[in-house]
Amino acid sequence: MEILKIFIPFAFGYFLSYLMRVVNAVIAPNLVVELELTAADLGLLTSANFLAFSAAQLPLGVLLDRFGPRLIEALLLLFAASGAFLFANAQSMPELITGRALIGLGTSACLMGAFKAYLMWVPSKKIPLINGLQMTAGGLGAVTGTVPMELALTITDWRGLFVGFGFIAIFISLIIYLAVPQQSETNRTISSLTDQFGGLVKIYTNPIFWRIAPITIASQSMFLGTQSLWAGPWLSDVAGLDRDVVAHYLLIIAIAMVGGFLGMGTVANQLEKWGIKTITVSIGGMIIFALIQLPIIFLWIDLALPLWIAFGFFGTAGILSYASLPLYFPSEMAGRVITALNVFTFGGAFAAQWGMGLIINLWPNYDIVGSYDPSGYQAAFALMLAIQLAGLAWFFFFRKTKV
Repeated sequence: MEILKIFIPFAFGYFLSYLMRVVNAVIAPNLVVELELTAADLGLLTSANFLAFSAAQLPLGVLLDRFGPRLIEALLLLFAASGAFLFANAQSMPELITGRALIGLGTSACLMGAFKAYLMWVPSKKIPLINGLQMTAGGLGAVTGTVPMELALTITDWRGLFVGFGFIAIFISLIIYLAVPQQSETNRTISSLTDQFGGLVKIYTNPIFWRIAPITIASQSMFLGTQSLWAGPWLSDVAGLDRDVVAHYLLIIAIAMVGGFLGMGTVANQLEKWGIKTITVSIGGMIIFALIQLPIIFLWIDLALPLWIAFGFFGTAGILSYASLPLYFPSEMAGRVITALNVFTFGGAFAAQWGMGLIINLWPNYDIVGSYDPSGYQAAFALMLAIQLAGLAWFFFFRKTKV
């Protein structure tokens, strides 16, 4: 019961975080038409969420270790609320970007804060499983960001959606602050902020970190950047699906992602009992994820649905690194370890999402406004696959340390 008091509030926070992250995949046509956006514009304003999210990670890790996840996440969600209100009333690209950036800043603790809380209060053997359940809550947010949001657009517009998101963020902030236990939140083993930031130096000079980080960053950048935006336009421009069908496909992909979060965590938890490390499961899943992208690059549109279901399921494999990497460091550094990785993961997601938009934008379809040629998607996806293969090669050939 005590675990549920911790899990449920943080799960609600991550649900909302993921919902606001992915909703642009559904409302993209509305934004493009109403505000006359290019693919590059769409990629930039959507990825501003990731950039602010990334920039917050290093100070966030220090704050989580020093003040605890309850206070920090409750405060940051108020920034998310202000960002949602600004986005809802935006009339220009700078306002849209600022709103998305505030949302990214405000939700930057929704996952890392939960991970930190679980490392503090949950037995270590249950960490992969409860982390998987936390990711499942985010996956449910992604599910809600598909067909349910498309249906909501028949009642209100995209601006009304973000007004609602703002009020929900305020409500969840109150739940976290009032419901999460207060004990053990302050890490009193660290005497100063200087000591805390010094811990980051230890993390970034540790060879274990640099063996695991590149492939995790590459894989998650591709998954986050695509699943939260470019999957929808691909299904429309490449597979030629109507908008309502695209929304249903995105729903199925999100459900597959939920299955991946839950399934990968469960498998890792079970295999850990048999002596197989969580990082081994993670690397195996990321290899499969990379292979799935090949037929997508080669435009096997007849197999679009099963391919994207597999994309959604195995794209979650990289998250297992967040459960395994902190185990190589002292427990009081857990918040800084996961945020030290996250700053690169979400910085990579920003670069991937915007960069893919820049590439796709090079092949416009002049017959349909806001549409792009399949060749652009091929080029963008191929570049992302090459980066992942480089990350895998680094993992297998980097022999300074064992994991």
